[in-house]
Amino acid sequence: MDIEEELFRKTKVNFNKIIEYGFEKDKSLYKYSKNIMNNTFRVDIEINTDGIIKGKVYDLSFGDEYTNFRIEDNIGSFVGQVREEFKNILKDIKNNCFTKENFLYNQSNRIAEAIKQKYGDNPEFKWDKSPTDAVFINKDSKKWYGLIMKIDKSKLDKNDTGEIEVINMKLEYNEIENLLKQDGFYPAYHMNKKSWITIILNDTVSDEKIMSLIEKSYLYTVINKNCAKNEWIVPANPYYFDIDKALKENNTIIWKQSADIKINDIVYIYVGKPYLSIMYKFKVVEVNIPYEYKDKNLKMQRAMKIELITRYKKEKLSLDKLKEFGVNSIRSQRYMPLELSEYINKSKR
Repeated sequence: MDIEEELFRKTKVNFNKIIEYGFEKDKSLYKYSKNIMNNTFRVDIEINTDGIIKGKVYDLSFGDEYTNFRIEDNIGSFVGQVREEFKNILKDIKNNCFTKENFLYNQSNRIAEAIKQKYGDNPEFKWDKSPTDAVFINKDSKKWYGLIMKIDKSKLDKNDTGEIEVINMKLEYNEIENLLKQDGFYPAYHMNKKSWITIILNDTVSDEKIMSLIEKSYLYTVINKNCAKNEWIVPANPYYFDIDKALKENNTIIWKQSADIKINDIVYIYVGKPYLSIMYKFKVVEVNIPYEYKDKNLKMQRAMKIELITRYKKEKLSLDKLKEFGVNSIRSQRYMPLELSEYINKSKR
């Protein structure tokens, strides 16, 4: 492992900050230079658009690249001084222009960030013996729905080796069997192979596919006796979609379908800021509608048609009231707690 790779492991570049620092953009590279050792050497640093940083040292007396400082066995005082000057420049760039990442690989960090945005869950690093492994836990049920681990690929494929990161998630057995026929999917490492699967995080499987499976794993952890069967809470952002306006035109609307919702299921729509309240109750009248749509806020591949049953005043089912029934956040589609369902259906609008 070279000096740059070692220093910049688990970091991510901020391109705005490297420009502020003094880097200049040259096509697909960001470049920075600084003289050291009383102007007898020059350090040139380059960062590409993937955030990979590389450095070179030039002896200005001869105009040649100086590489002796990279030889680990070369411990002379002069060589050591050049090495330390080079490292100090890199460390200063790291401290000013890079942010810390939880994982080594880009896809691992993207998935962790997507999980945080969708469910509000940060990775939890629980094991001293495996400090790079992290679990994602459903806050309501306290059950795991994802586990990112660093392992040697030989654990999955005896014909291959090398450090990799993988994610384990919980799915139905039949779906696991089908996924194992596809590239990037493996029998669960270190987990029950009948209910868990391992996905390699090297971009073989797309982020979108992984997140769609994470959603199933998440929902799988909240199915329990305290949930109302066939009832869901689904979040809505009023800045992206005006439900009232849509309902003025038709009592049924098309909505993104993210889980295995069935016809006649009940969907409660929780409207985010500034309302922070469940404001609608719908019945599902059609499911699995092919619906290709994508913009900066939403991506849909299938949809469902839902029919309005009831509107609620925002004070009735506010987030504060929902918290009394253990619903602390609604960042994604989730099951309706049984006690909350009973409360809603016993009381008036």
